[in-house]
Amino acid sequence: MEQHELKEILNALKQYSGEITGRITELENGMHNMKTELENRMDERFDRIETKINGVRVELTETQETVDFLSSKTMQHEKKLRKFLNQ
Repeated sequence: MEQHELKEILNALKQYSGEITGRITELENGMHNMKTELENRMDERFDRIETKINGVRVELTETQETVDFLSSKTMQHEKKLRKFLNQ
């Protein structure tokens, strides 16, 4: 009867081990899905941030071009004013 009891205990342990393995697999799959979802969300957010930064970069470039244009016009007008003052 002892061997029969030992076999029952071993079978119970195998069954319990299988259940634990199944739960661990479920947890691993859940963690993998969470990781994938988090990566996707982060990629989307980084893409949005990159788009915003590119927009700001374009605006800054346009502003610099405007400043350069206005500076050159200011210099031209200053030269004309000096020319008129010297006459």
